[in-house]
Amino acid sequence: MSKLLSPIINPKDLLELQDSSEIILIDARAGINAEENYKKEHLKGARYVDLNRDLATVENNPANGGRHPLPSFEKFSAVLSKIGISPKSHVIIYDDKNGSNAAARFWWMLRSVGHEKVQVLNGGLQEAIKIGFPISSEIETFNSTEKYPISDWKLATANIDEVEKARNSSQNIVIDVRDKNRFDGLTEPLDLIAGHIPGAINIPFSENLNEDGFYKSPEVLKEKYTAILGNKNPEDTIVHCGSGVTACHTLLAIDYAGIEIPKLYVGSWSEWSRNDREMATKNKM
Repeated sequence: MSKLLSPIINPKDLLELQDSSEIILIDARAGINAEENYKKEHLKGARYVDLNRDLATVENNPANGGRHPLPSFEKFSAVLSKIGISPKSHVIIYDDKNGSNAAARFWWMLRSVGHEKVQVLNGGLQEAIKIGFPISSEIETFNSTEKYPISDWKLATANIDEVEKARNSSQNIVIDVRDKNRFDGLTEPLDLIAGHIPGAINIPFSENLNEDGFYKSPEVLKEKYTAILGNKNPEDTIVHCGSGVTACHTLLAIDYAGIEIPKLYVGSWSEWSRNDREMATKNKM
């Protein structure tokens, strides 16, 4: 897969492209009232994708694939066609949490179906507004496209049994990108049990960012992740979070650093903690 674009685009560069008909701008913020907030104020021209509705197939029981399992190829193809994305589109995605809401997840999904011209906005919504990118509360109109051809996920994923094997192997690294308090089992705002997968190491996604909320430079990120990953092959490294969303922030950082993208454990802690697997919790570290 050739890399034509940096996976990160800076706000100033986006501002220069604002009038380009080649750009498809996507608002991927998530959480409570995300779509309502998009309707109230979004970057002019941005189309909205919903994490639960468009970027996942949410099941009744998170024990089967976690809180945000990947959608079927048919569903994802329909989503892309509905919002006007074709294989040749230049897609730029933002959210309001430095890429950690769903912008990086959508980036990973597009890259994983072979889409090359896709970038995440560095600094997100707030930084684009700060430098003068026009905002709007209007309903955006656009045309749908023909069915987007999808045959498989080209980026590697790991299932719960692979993670079980990897966490006990010196040949593998399992990385948990949640914040330290969640990893340590001191707090858990979303899942039933607080703690982490035994054998995993904690590298919070926030460490990918500098104090201004922008991604650190590719050089700094490369030094960091080369030190962590060593000479291991990408298939020997598994990255996860709570539900397979924020983990993509770190996969994006690794790609930005020029390192091959490791495996994503989509089910993450939300699946692991509901399957009677060994867990490191506050009372059992």
